[in-house]
Amino acid sequence: MKLVILDRDGVINYDSESYIKSADEWRPLPGAVEAIAKLTQAGYHVVVATNQSGIGRGLFEMATLNAIHDRMYRAVTQAGGRIDAVFYCPHGQEANCYCRKPRPGLLEEIGRRFNTLLKDVPAIGDALRDLQAAAATGAQPILVLTGKGARTQREGNLPPGTRVYPDLAAAVKFITR
Repeated sequence: MKLVILDRDGVINYDSESYIKSADEWRPLPGAVEAIAKLTQAGYHVVVATNQSGIGRGLFEMATLNAIHDRMYRAVTQAGGRIDAVFYCPHGQEANCYCRKPRPGLLEEIGRRFNTLLKDVPAIGDALRDLQAAAATGAQPILVLTGKGARTQREGNLPPGTRVYPDLAAAVKFITR
């Protein structure tokens, strides 16, 4: 099975220090929805794995998260792509749960649900925690320099073998070559 795992904020859409709290605040990064369409057209299953502690913090409700994801799904579909699933962790860091990245629980659940090993599956993120979760499951960590990515690269300590690309479109070009 051809599978790619994407973080959401900072990879697919613009991120915000104060969280994306409404569908109106969700804005795709240039070329991101087209990159997802390219993955779809190349036969990849695209899955999003995202920490969404805004739910646990009471900043927004599940209905709002669903509306944000509906907007994302529509944008990707209009570009000719498909997101097969979104997996999210609603907990804050203080909950110390197993599903919150950098822990591997969210990605492990994707592997179980899609009945596939994650070894060498591209896992694209903009934060160190995304890359650490990928490395912990044997997935291929890929850093994009959008969102927090440039800062993540400057701070270093990337997992061994991490690939770095300017944005999702460049990472997808490499994956689908």
